[in-house]
Amino acid sequence: VQLQASGGGLVQPGGSLRLFCAASGLDFDDHAFGWFRQAPGKEREAVSCISSRGDTSYYADFVKGRFIISRDDAKNTLYLQMDSLKPEDTAVYYCAARWGLALMDPESYDYWGQGTQVTVSS
Repeated sequence: VQLQASGGGLVQPGGSLRLFCAASGLDFDDHAFGWFRQAPGKEREAVSCISSRGDTSYYADFVKGRFIISRDDAKNTLYLQMDSLKPEDTAVYYCAARWGLALMDPESYDYWGQGTQVTVSS
């Protein structure tokens, strides 16, 4: 199984980025996916997750109204649209997959990508 995260970069506060996670080696439409992030000196935290059918999604309070998670099963790709970015959103963002329900607990995920750096700074 491979999860390849991309789309990170340097953006000014208030700007937008779209993250991508290309998955291979698993039945994409049987898996729930999540986005997680880890800032320097901090623990990994959940950002958002989406069910295998794409009909249920959850968000951390600190991104509600700013980030949107989505998936395209035809392309085996997970997305995270990030708007109104803040300096505190700076972190390495990881995508992860699990068979079953969408959960915000990173310990419940089986497969992880390598991460993509998001830096929000003026």
